Amino acid sequence: MHLAAERRCRPLSFVLTPGQAADSPQFIPVLRGIKVRGPVGRPRTRPDAVAGDRAYASRRNRTYLRSRGIKGVIPEKADQVANRKKKGRRGGRPVAHDAELYRERNTVERLINKLKAWRGIATRYDKTPESYLAALHLRGAVIWLRSLRSYE
Repeated sequence: MHLAAERRCRPLSFVLTPGQAADSPQFIPVLRGIKVRGPVGRPRTRPDAVAGDRAYASRRNRTYLRSRGIKGVIPEKADQVANRKKKGRRGGRPVAHDAELYRERNTVERLINKLKAWRGIATRYDKTPESYLAALHLRGAVIWLRSLRSYE
């Protein structure tokens, strides 16, 4: 299960893959799945910023964020820093890093804990990917409805 969450730990997008699939290649499909409806007009598909851990620090992911005008809050891996420094002036500039936004990257982990409050999701009783994804969407809808009710 790969997902995107907003600041109040509400789900924005789900992508299911086999258990051995890595996180980094799923970064772009998860971002493409984000669609937030507003009061009028088309759904919003581009977040202002994306916070992630070092697993998402690939050049492909950073290029995608830059092309869409999304602020990436993903720290550089130590080997990437060393490689850049080894190249000297040709290595380019260090990646900008916003420490305030980076602190909020745990919203995804907190959302996963909320999703797993449903036993069927936590234990993966559903045998087909379709039914498991349906359970994720149902639980996500409940999380959204509960959060909207608390702000009334």
